[in-house]
Amino acid sequence: ELVVSAEVPGISTEDVEINVVGEMLELSGERKSEDLQEGARYHRQERGSGKFNRTIQLPFPVDVDNVEATFTNGVLNVTLPRAEADKPRKIAVKAV
Repeated sequence: ELVVSAEVPGISTEDVEINVVGEMLELSGERKSEDLQEGARYHRQERGSGKFNRTIQLPFPVDVDNVEATFTNGVLNVTLPRAEADKPRKIAVKAV
């Protein structure tokens, strides 16, 4: 299996979308900007806001039905199990 980790602080699970298409993993979402009180302004802002999209080429076909995603402390982990048809098989050698 393959595990993909992405740091996405300040984003809720509802704002993240995960798709597997063929051997491509697509992560997309949106970080919404915080509303400031009237007259307030940032001195320094480390996190940007807006939409993001990442496409990652996977090294092997995955079992799409068993892909799992967890979100803990701003880190998204996507577990992608290898497709059964793509797993290596041991071939027995017969003596003749």
